[in-house]
Amino acid sequence: MTDASKLKNIAVVAHVDHGKTTLVDCLLHQSGTFDERAEIAERVMDSGDQERERGITITAKNCAIEWDGYKINLLDTPGHADFGGEVERGLMMVDGVLLLVDAAEGPLPQTRFVLTKAMERNLKIALIINKVDRPDARTDEVKHEVEDLLLDLATMIEPEDFDIDIPVIYASAKEGWANTEGLDQKSDMKDLLNFMVTDYFPSPKITQGNEFQLLVANLAYDNYLGSLLVGRIQRGTINKHQTVVCMGEDKDKNFKVTNLQVYSALGTEEVNSASAGEIVLIAGLDNPHIGDTICDTSKPEALPRLTVEPPTVGVNISVNTSPFSGKEGEYMTSRKLEELLEEASKINVALAYEGTDDPKVYKLLGRGELQLAVVFEEWRRRGFEFMISRPEVVLKEVDGSTHEPFEKVVLDIPSDCTGPVTEKLSIRKGTMESMMPLGDDRTRMEFVIPSRGLIGYRSTFLTDTRGEGLMSSEYLGYRPWVGQMLARQNGCMVADRAGKMTPYALFNLLSSGTQFVKPGEECYEGMVIGEGKKVNDINVNAVREKHLSSVRTAGKDENIALPPIRPRTLEWAMDWIDNDEWVEITPENIRIRKKILLSNMRSVVRKDKSEKNK
Repeated sequence: MTDASKLKNIAVVAHVDHGKTTLVDCLLHQSGTFDERAEIAERVMDSGDQERERGITITAKNCAIEWDGYKINLLDTPGHADFGGEVERGLMMVDGVLLLVDAAEGPLPQTRFVLTKAMERNLKIALIINKVDRPDARTDEVKHEVEDLLLDLATMIEPEDFDIDIPVIYASAKEGWANTEGLDQKSDMKDLLNFMVTDYFPSPKITQGNEFQLLVANLAYDNYLGSLLVGRIQRGTINKHQTVVCMGEDKDKNFKVTNLQVYSALGTEEVNSASAGEIVLIAGLDNPHIGDTICDTSKPEALPRLTVEPPTVGVNISVNTSPFSGKEGEYMTSRKLEELLEEASKINVALAYEGTDDPKVYKLLGRGELQLAVVFEEWRRRGFEFMISRPEVVLKEVDGSTHEPFEKVVLDIPSDCTGPVTEKLSIRKGTMESMMPLGDDRTRMEFVIPSRGLIGYRSTFLTDTRGEGLMSSEYLGYRPWVGQMLARQNGCMVADRAGKMTPYALFNLLSSGTQFVKPGEECYEGMVIGEGKKVNDINVNAVREKHLSSVRTAGKDENIALPPIRPRTLEWAMDWIDNDEWVEITPENIRIRKKILLSNMRSVVRKDKSEKNK
């Protein structure tokens, strides 16, 4: 059982891609946490398949480092704005923060977000300027920008007496060094490890008393132990096999602690007892919830429930009703769909779900498209099939008028791309706030824009900047609705019959628009096979075969050359679809289809709408 005076609970926070996970890798290696002969993967903290594929941290993860007689519980947090809920609940368990900032990019929107949350909890903050080895590094400028940001935030939040004079550490996680002296001492990470166990970072702030008390900040699952509660002990001591009470939103429930674990290196180790200040994993309770309080039965006192910023984007989810339902994955019933939604919202407090007028359709609410796409991709990999609609922002009524969420978007782009970017964001109701050069050939632009203006914009942005642009956003809150906004400009090509698509048919449809499908794929009536060149949708025959004749020709179907198609990813489909379409998701395919499959029924609906608008 670790003494609280020898404990340090510290989180590593930063904007996305500023080097948090790489830095934690270096600390784990150089602290002797790993055996020298052990083969450890790069970015070992990003253990999930999607995290490795996307190159980002999605869920906050704990590890433990032993250094100079101290135990450091280190928390690696996500940097993407969509996963801000993970950051908020992670900060509930720590007393200090290492703020990473890229030496070239400087503080960006998520830097401001995580710094605000840390300052609101009055956590001790140390600045690490990472990637100082970059050729375009501007270390001194970045240091001053962070100081300005700290001063700006200190005047806006409580407590007002926050100490903005924070220590600065210079680092290159890629090269494996960090120090507090300057840029000249490029040896190893020991300077940073020594700094982390100094008195600058306080020991855990605990409540005096012997009766156990803990706030559940996270959930985990073990195949043998079942559900695990994760949190920092606020008061007292907990023992294995002890009976405690869970104080939930609805009712209190006693349970026996069947297993007790603490973090050790990258894993956990079983212990018989743990005391205040330690981060523990507790087994024994079925159906736990984040925000519950676990207490000693002799003194049940609930701690304030964990709250995070509310969702801003929603997506309708339906059981699969296409002609191909049940053929490529496990058919999902309404009850199973609700179970998955309940499970997702239970382990992520930034998610919520609600029913709709249709019993087959639910609405999942979250922070952004990426957060929702990660949930859907996880379901797809588990073998389920379902359908989702176009993402929509969550509107609010304020004083009788409609308000919508706004965001501040920061763009780092090649200087010769400012024209197209400005034009596209203006169409989406964006207002430019500032524009400044970054070096000789790059420009940083800041816009304030409705959140719905960013839905579907990412792929357009990458096209306009030739894949060289960087985009990040910060949630600003709700503001008055700015009116109707143009969605997708072009209509789509819709298959008018079922069958196997032929090279001959697709070749003859090249002049009608851009195709999403390959020859040999099966299609059904109402399935979208491409984007048209005109505003209206067109119905096409994608299964037509070449008629045989007695005339010999040099050209054969085998020689038909079709252009390559773009990968049908989940994020692309969510961005592209319009309000009258579904994305059909199965373990094998991502398809787009019309909500009304029959072409004659779609014509009737369009006619009725046009008559109502007259």
